[in-house]
Amino acid sequence: MAASSSSAMGGGGGGGGGMRKAPSMEWRWVSTEEDDEGEEDGDTVEAAAAAVGAVGRGGSFGSEEEEEEEDGGGGEGEGEGEEGEKQKLIRTVPSVDWFDVEGYEVSVPQHIEDSEEFDFGRTMFLALQTLAVVFGDIGISPLYTFDVMFSKYPILGEEDVLGALSLVLYTLISMPLVKYVLVVLWANDDGEGGIFALYSLTCRNAKVSLIPNQVHHSEKRMSSFRLKLPTPELERSIKVKEKLESSLLLKKLLLGLVLFGTAMFISNGVITPAMSVLSAVSGLKVGIPNASQGLVVMISVVLLVILYSVQRYATSKMGFALGPSLLIWFCCLGGIGIYNLSTYGPAAFKAFNPLYIIYYFGRNPFQAWLSLAGCLLCATGSEAIFANLSYFPVRYVQSMFVLLVLPCLVLAYLGQGAFLIANQNSSEQIFFSSIPSGVFWPVFLIANLAALIASRTMTTAIFQCLKQSIALGCFPRLKIIHTSRKFMAKIYIPVVNWFLLFSCLGFILLFRSIYDVGNAYAIAELGVMIMATVYVTIIMLLIWETSIVKVLSFVITFLSLELVFFSSSLSSVGDGGWALIIFASGILMVMFIWNYGSKLKYDSEVKKKLSKDLMRKLGPNLGTIRAPGLGLVYSEIVKGVPAIFGHFLIALPAIHSIIVFVCIRNVPVPVVTQTERFLFQRVCSRGYHMFRCIARYGYKDKNQESQSTFERLLIEGLEKFIQREAVELSLQSGDDIDSDEEPPTPSRTIVAPNGSLYSLDVPLLADFVPSAEVIPEASCSTPQHDPVVDYTQNLELELAFIRQAKQSGAVYLIDNPTVKARKDSWFFKKLIINYFFAFLRNNCRKAMMSMSIPHTNVMQVRLTSYV
Repeated sequence: MAASSSSAMGGGGGGGGGMRKAPSMEWRWVSTEEDDEGEEDGDTVEAAAAAVGAVGRGGSFGSEEEEEEEDGGGGEGEGEGEEGEKQKLIRTVPSVDWFDVEGYEVSVPQHIEDSEEFDFGRTMFLALQTLAVVFGDIGISPLYTFDVMFSKYPILGEEDVLGALSLVLYTLISMPLVKYVLVVLWANDDGEGGIFALYSLTCRNAKVSLIPNQVHHSEKRMSSFRLKLPTPELERSIKVKEKLESSLLLKKLLLGLVLFGTAMFISNGVITPAMSVLSAVSGLKVGIPNASQGLVVMISVVLLVILYSVQRYATSKMGFALGPSLLIWFCCLGGIGIYNLSTYGPAAFKAFNPLYIIYYFGRNPFQAWLSLAGCLLCATGSEAIFANLSYFPVRYVQSMFVLLVLPCLVLAYLGQGAFLIANQNSSEQIFFSSIPSGVFWPVFLIANLAALIASRTMTTAIFQCLKQSIALGCFPRLKIIHTSRKFMAKIYIPVVNWFLLFSCLGFILLFRSIYDVGNAYAIAELGVMIMATVYVTIIMLLIWETSIVKVLSFVITFLSLELVFFSSSLSSVGDGGWALIIFASGILMVMFIWNYGSKLKYDSEVKKKLSKDLMRKLGPNLGTIRAPGLGLVYSEIVKGVPAIFGHFLIALPAIHSIIVFVCIRNVPVPVVTQTERFLFQRVCSRGYHMFRCIARYGYKDKNQESQSTFERLLIEGLEKFIQREAVELSLQSGDDIDSDEEPPTPSRTIVAPNGSLYSLDVPLLADFVPSAEVIPEASCSTPQHDPVVDYTQNLELELAFIRQAKQSGAVYLIDNPTVKARKDSWFFKKLIINYFFAFLRNNCRKAMMSMSIPHTNVMQVRLTSYV
């Protein structure tokens, strides 16, 4: 069905200047002379469409040999040729790959998570959770923002309060509202947010991925791929794409940035619970003046232990209760702000005048610069809005923020500013000090509950981020539990949950105060913000076709602001930021080592794959006995015969009559539909009975089919592939066979050379001829058409052969490779590969468990590769 999908996508072109789905064409630069020659043969676009249509009708089939030769295509040119001739942008015929044609539909029942249809009741249920899931983190920021801002120097007058308040208001408007809610949310990957969603979106639109086993060009035909191409008028976008694809340095830089951003995001998820709970419990010292800091720390530790202990159930069971709690909290913020404004006067409204920011820096520039790190805390949780986007539509999140969250936050900060103008000596526990005495304890309890919900918000965001990074090969495999049968975005990762708990407790016990924790908080927040700015800028240039003026305005405005905030945060490294930098560096090293080792292992497997000459020499029976049954050989490579298969041929006394090389590909899309799950290809000629199956999963998919389900889907897809292949071959030879009709019974008798239909010595479909003739030698090249072969009978025989192999049972042949550095490798490579990467591989979740492969039907071979 890939061909039909391509045609549908090609017909969906929109008007100029807008985003649209990619047609079945490719763009390239050509010189004027070359284009003129092309025009003599007809319109380029029409020729491309005709070529793709011919392939879709089965005009030609490529062998695996041809496919590998096509991979070495030349690079793309620049805007000018070597002699300076003018070049222009045209649409050309894409290189047609076997997999572009052979993605056949498999009729299977859809899983619940594949179609998340939101009816009214479910929408209302999720609407109540929006505040808890998306806005919990940013909603708790009024507890500590002003406390950290004024922790380094005292308030010297009303101008200091108005200047600091003006900074907070405009930071709240610029960062969460303008940048994230109005811009970054639209950079989602089919509804999926987070730093890895930005990276996968970039990889789908430019060949910049350095992650092994990623972005095969056949996947651009998938309906969920949604490749966005620039219109011909905006040639600047194509030049950006070519520059990214041609520069290895830029590819490494993009991967390094996404790994760094993920490490900072995980660090942020550790700091958020420590900061939120500690600041909420610290209000106890206002209600009970004699309460010690040790008591505050002890209560915070207990609350965090309870929170992470029920995290798995909070992900699915308690969501309905958390939503109303956050609604009450936001109402409290707005109500207390209105109370303080009415009690202490409306002078705080002067802060909407941005001139007070200039006055603030003019009075004491150094102290104002130091306070920027604390000011940024009002925007904490902005990245969680984007990371948790998978739960809700973009416009719904935008509406909730503009209509409810932002007004309540603005009122809260205005109320605190009015309180500080009247009480300039109260620079500690400002929020709790401004609460009316009559409602202090109810608000205190609600604040602690809101802090726990904010902590849960970041924890769920980290679960989503790590699931994406694991699927894209940038983090060791971990056990992922789906806690909801209705919403597949709700997940729980046990190891990560307990790791976050112990890390969070370590930060609390190490610093014991919100001021040092707040310094680390700002560094983590800014690290994620800067990475988001870089990637959204690339998306604006590459995908959105945004004008250069808007792109420059975005990147200059926000990157300069974030760098200024970041410089202020770095000044506090000695006060607590050092611990976060060490923690984030550790996470970054884990991701780098895993990605580096995985890439070396994958490259080693590609280099060691069996040659075609060897397969030709072995012949159709592969130099051994072909026993009835289905052998599923798991490998990461998508082309050629993996080296592990040669070891199975040597080690086993017999090999299965049907061999399927299975490759599990995690493609950079959120979800792959069931109809596009499997791609099939024949390996070598028909007589070998060897096939390749690529099972594709998005980073949001639940890759946990049961053994029986996976085998059933694979065999159904294989049968449809063979039926379609017979139709295509018959069309090429002039025979018009309708696969929907019962094929006619052949008039002559076809027997195997030895007279046995189910012989183990020769393949079932090795060019059958009368017994007096001789079988020609099998070849691994493109299947040759014997004039005596009856395609209808061959189809019946091969389908019967597959059914017999299915009845004999399936065996999973799995390679469990290890990699070691060569003796002549440099010291650090030996250290990384032989010790660190080996430790991660030995302690991560095994691939067999991740793929739900039964232990009773598994044969494993452990090979060591030296890299």
